[in-house]
Amino acid sequence: MGNGIRRTSVDLRTDRAHGARIYDYILGGKDNYAVDRAAAEATKRIWPALPVHMRANREFMHRAGRYLATECGIDQFLDIGTGIPTSPNLHEVVQQVRPEARVVYTDNDPIVLVHARALMTSTPQGRTAYVEADLRDPDSILSAPEFRETLDLTRPIGLMLIAVVHFIEDDDEALDVVRRIIDVLPSGSYMAATIATDDFAPDMLAEVRRTYHEHGEALRWRSRAQAAQYFEGLELVEPGIVQMHKWRPDDPAALNIPEADIAMYGAVARKP
Repeated sequence: MGNGIRRTSVDLRTDRAHGARIYDYILGGKDNYAVDRAAAEATKRIWPALPVHMRANREFMHRAGRYLATECGIDQFLDIGTGIPTSPNLHEVVQQVRPEARVVYTDNDPIVLVHARALMTSTPQGRTAYVEADLRDPDSILSAPEFRETLDLTRPIGLMLIAVVHFIEDDDEALDVVRRIIDVLPSGSYMAATIATDDFAPDMLAEVRRTYHEHGEALRWRSRAQAAQYFEGLELVEPGIVQMHKWRPDDPAALNIPEADIAMYGAVARKP
């Protein structure tokens, strides 16, 4: 696969849906399977706003990455739960501001590994790397040679956890693994995260979760109070924890999206 990608044997696990591939299908990609398309279509029948929600999540990642590079001076990033490459990817966003920026991508879906070359189109001044790893095993990320050789742990890092912690259904486990990663990051680092919630359409989203489970994929909704736990000990950037489309929107028209159409909180916070 080229420099910066650790290759393992690939089992695409096409017998069950995967969040990265459902996301790819909704965004118009081609790297998905019948089970993923079935899960997406079943979900859209229950919750027609699914494409609006997923596009809003992608746009939050772009805004948060651009904010960290532009306003906070962050030039190295760890993106966990990267998903199937869809341009512009994080490195394309931040290297527009900081051509020297370095990005380590990680995901646990083997199909992302297959397409990881698209994540390796760094500027000459910067660098990207890919690690096939699972958020549930943070040590496998933090000990990976690709991580250690690409990012400098003596300087601030931007941790991106975009639409990923809801795939860990146990609340204590999800908080623990995120905290273990934050603990390793130096002072002045930031975390940008989107946290799935059913606060705004609980009955409809209960059916969405059931549909995900029926197709073999995990999904855990969390309240605003639960979302806030991920940011404990960090300094929230204004406007704090809000529905993700309300976090520093580029277009004020985004605020017109009905609250029931967005099922994630978004926030950015600094590690003191």
